[in-house]
Amino acid sequence: MRIGIFAKTFRRDSLAGVLDAVRAHGFASAQFNMACAGMASMPERADADVAAAVKREADVRGIRLEAVSGTFNMAHPDPAVRAEGLRRLDHLAAMCAGMGIGIVTLGSGSRNPDDMWAPHRDNGSAEAWRDLLACMERALDVAERRGVALALEPEAANVANDARAARRVLDAMGSPRLRIVFDAANLVVGRERASWDGILEEAAELLGGDIALAHAKDVRAMNARAAADGAGSPFRAVGRGDLDFASYFRLLRTAGFDGPVVMHGLEERDAAAGLAHLQKLS
Repeated sequence: MRIGIFAKTFRRDSLAGVLDAVRAHGFASAQFNMACAGMASMPERADADVAAAVKREADVRGIRLEAVSGTFNMAHPDPAVRAEGLRRLDHLAAMCAGMGIGIVTLGSGSRNPDDMWAPHRDNGSAEAWRDLLACMERALDVAERRGVALALEPEAANVANDARAARRVLDAMGSPRLRIVFDAANLVVGRERASWDGILEEAAELLGGDIALAHAKDVRAMNARAAADGAGSPFRAVGRGDLDFASYFRLLRTAGFDGPVVMHGLEERDAAAGLAHLQKLS
């Protein structure tokens, strides 16, 4: 497995500076984010030129761009917001070939109109699922037209909030262009520590054949009182929480996955230690 990192972990004032930092910290693999520094000024240039610049800067440093983040709120209650997200997805997907990227990552979104990472009481409703699936169908039309794959990441506060829900989306779409981002921390967050192994084993059974890439962030086991009190984010940098990454990697291998594992949810100061921690297991 290749250990990579979110490029936007490194805050620099140019694209070249960001990718220099990726390489200087020992990474030859990254998930790209259009939010990286230096990208804001590039829309003044033609899309083909922007894409070529991203690929050129990555290639010259020997960095493999595994995927690009394309997340938007696919379950937003306002259809105009979903339509705008699809428009932006099409724009991004059109640039992927020029950037040398074949995977666009997505989240399923939330009924919360202000924050797609926040839970909402209607996330499990028939209406939320109807809108998500309709939006995903249109997103897959974009993927087919632009020649990319989409990778859905289950998130605890989203409509597709666990492995079973993600499997439901995959089965409903029935498309080879829809894959999975497998993130162990997302799947066990807020659950009792004793249940983690079983949750991840079931997730690997349900999703293992559809994993496009894995994410690596750590998570702190929280007791019921701490969770109820909202005691800060449970997520941590790799090696600073309670996730057993040796078991996580064994599970991925057993599921037949041997692709990129992308670190995120960490600060630059934790990148080198996280990489060293995972390299011992990969």
